[in-house]
Amino acid sequence: MSTMQQTDVLIIGAGPSGSSAAALLRQKGYQVTVIERQHFPRFSIGESLLPQSMVFLEEAGLLDTVRAHAAEYAFQFKNGAAFLRGPQRSFYDFTEKFSAGPGTTWQVRRAQFDHLLAQEAQNKGAEIRFGHEVTAVDVEPEYPILTVKNEQGESYQIQGKFLLDASGFGRILPKFLDLESPSDFPVRRAVFTHIEDGILDDPEFDREKILITVHDKDHRAWYWLIPFADGRSSFGVVAEQDFFEKYGFEDSSEQDLKNLLKGILADDESLSHVLRNAKFDTPVRTLVGYSANVKHLAERNYALLGNAGEFLDPVFSSGVTIALKSSSLAIPLVDKVLQGQSVDWMQEYEQPLRQGIKVFRAYVEAWYSGEFQDVVFSTRQEEKIRRMISSLLAGYAWDSHNPIHKNAKQRLNTLAEYCREAQLQES
Repeated sequence: MSTMQQTDVLIIGAGPSGSSAAALLRQKGYQVTVIERQHFPRFSIGESLLPQSMVFLEEAGLLDTVRAHAAEYAFQFKNGAAFLRGPQRSFYDFTEKFSAGPGTTWQVRRAQFDHLLAQEAQNKGAEIRFGHEVTAVDVEPEYPILTVKNEQGESYQIQGKFLLDASGFGRILPKFLDLESPSDFPVRRAVFTHIEDGILDDPEFDREKILITVHDKDHRAWYWLIPFADGRSSFGVVAEQDFFEKYGFEDSSEQDLKNLLKGILADDESLSHVLRNAKFDTPVRTLVGYSANVKHLAERNYALLGNAGEFLDPVFSSGVTIALKSSSLAIPLVDKVLQGQSVDWMQEYEQPLRQGIKVFRAYVEAWYSGEFQDVVFSTRQEEKIRRMISSLLAGYAWDSHNPIHKNAKQRLNTLAEYCREAQLQES
């Protein structure tokens, strides 16, 4: 093994949290080395961005490059979310929200989106080593050390003054440092693909909004339909394992998954009508047991960003927003560490980050238990309440001025009761 290499900050993973962290660090003049196992562009789900993300992309100096390439890569302008449940319809316009900040964003192919962010981080001076894999981690020394293997099978060691784990579902530090903590969410599976959607002027469908459809026979299951600007969409279904077993799910072979997804689609009359001309021309994939948590998010010489720390559920598209927020919070603190100042990582990073995650969590839990579904589909919402909910759906989960932000779970339950009583009176 050759002489130990040196850098200021080591980052594992070049996804949105890694690339934005690298760009923010380069703004401050630090040497940044990113270790990325894959080559970009590479497939990833999580295509529906939230408007809150735009704030963090701009902060990192990455928004202009996304905007400049939006048309080239068929990124779809997005201004809200639409919901379907049997005969019920609902939608939220994110420009009509309680919180200050952008109300629009894009729906993106993550392969191109993530590649753009990584390229721009490189343009700003970050070194990204694609095709390099972390094989060992040592955080015991003052400055952490990674052992890395390149594509030729050669190993080397590199030491940074600080280490950031932006490895997403790879969750490198949680695995190497035994930080894994069981999620209290039920084990759910996502089955998904990209399709040629064939949607032509359908009044049931607005390309400028993600469409979330509740399964007609099991309200714990739901579909996403995320349109791009070129007539294609990301399409998937999420449910607990017993739901898929009812459809005869046995294995994860490509043909079995394709038949499974088409069979589940056929069980929803409204969504089937929207996608009546769709062509399933891309391999169908699956993820199971993706919800994750950790014992802590940071220590004196390392921190976890985005999905490497915690992933909730895809239902409200919070993944990229949490990833970018984590970089926005962490980098000023890394700067303080590198300047020789002390940082209380629990007080200054973990608690603020988890505050927003806690709000997202309340909404995810209430979605599956039915309370939030009843709120979303209620026809008796006051305008002020709609704006508060719209803010949260737009990703503004850290806006402490939003009254629903505080005690989100309790306030959501109260709101659900009000909406249910109003519906009963109406009927």
